[in-house]
Amino acid sequence: MKTYTKFLVTGFVKSFLNVFLVMTCLVFILNILKEIEFFSTKEVNSFYPIYLSIMSSPSIIFEMFPFIFLIGTQFFFIKLFNNDEINIFKYSGLKNIKIINILSLVSFLIGILTITVFYSLSSNLQHYYIQIKNQFSEDKIYLAVINKNGLWIKDVVDDQVSIINSSKVNNNFLTNTFITTFDKEFNLVESISSDKIDIKKNEWLIYDATIFKDNVSHKIDLLKFRSNFDQKRIESLFSNLSSLSLLKLIDLRKNYKSLNYSTVDVDMQIYKIATYPLFLVIMTILSSIIMLNTKKSNSKVIKIIIGLFFSVVIYYINNLFNVMGSTEKIPLMVSVWTPIIFLALVNLIMLININEK
Repeated sequence: MKTYTKFLVTGFVKSFLNVFLVMTCLVFILNILKEIEFFSTKEVNSFYPIYLSIMSSPSIIFEMFPFIFLIGTQFFFIKLFNNDEINIFKYSGLKNIKIINILSLVSFLIGILTITVFYSLSSNLQHYYIQIKNQFSEDKIYLAVINKNGLWIKDVVDDQVSIINSSKVNNNFLTNTFITTFDKEFNLVESISSDKIDIKKNEWLIYDATIFKDNVSHKIDLLKFRSNFDQKRIESLFSNLSSLSLLKLIDLRKNYKSLNYSTVDVDMQIYKIATYPLFLVIMTILSSIIMLNTKKSNSKVIKIIIGLFFSVVIYYINNLFNVMGSTEKIPLMVSVWTPIIFLALVNLIMLININEK
């Protein structure tokens, strides 16, 4: 490795780690305050808020990585400007585009480590965080999961426990469903079978129900069944995909397809992870361009404000396309790639004459 390459890589990694550590501390402090508020009415060990904050922080940090790269790159260039090292490189024949290429390569490699190591760690910690947090939730007696055998729900109403299994979900309808109800001593009360159940509201409408009770079966055209779950609640239970690793997301997608459940949110999370290194590279290039174009400005504050402004704009652009993609207003691939392609084109345009800066 050439001396200037080693110097640039070392300086860039140090700037990135400094911003990463500062952001981690801020996120950790905010999480502690949130957990303290949550446990304020519960009798638990004082260690719980700290413990849960440690587990939930990496997932938040993962979402902030693009902006950590942007700000970290800014601080890296500020150091180069302060020591007049950027001009030394220029006079030595090292062009600005070469510096950007080196930083982009480092960003891409860190991005690969981020999705293979950091994301796996953060998703596992987030999974345990949700499990522990649910123990203190008022809804801990309820449960809903999706696996290769379909949708499974454990529901408790009026001291009766219902185990519900459905092989298909079609909007607000469950199909091919079997409900088994037990009393509080787990003695069998009755079983219900139906090919069509409307779950739009908490009072389910079971069509053409077959009821099995005391070894006798009979049919009812329409049966009302009260539940703590409705369509909206069931859909929200599977919205926290940050607690799943990439392999678990792929398995979940297979289970969703077998259940006829929408895979849009899972697909978006998978595409987001897959394109993450590229997005980090684009943010690094954008930050480099901003700094090289504002090199003549002596105000560090102005440079940081410009970076923060672009961070906010990019965040809202990304969020807009994510919402449009998740609600299927536009194709999923369009929602994922449009912000990346747009930012890449902006970078290409701004890279023109960058060596003269």
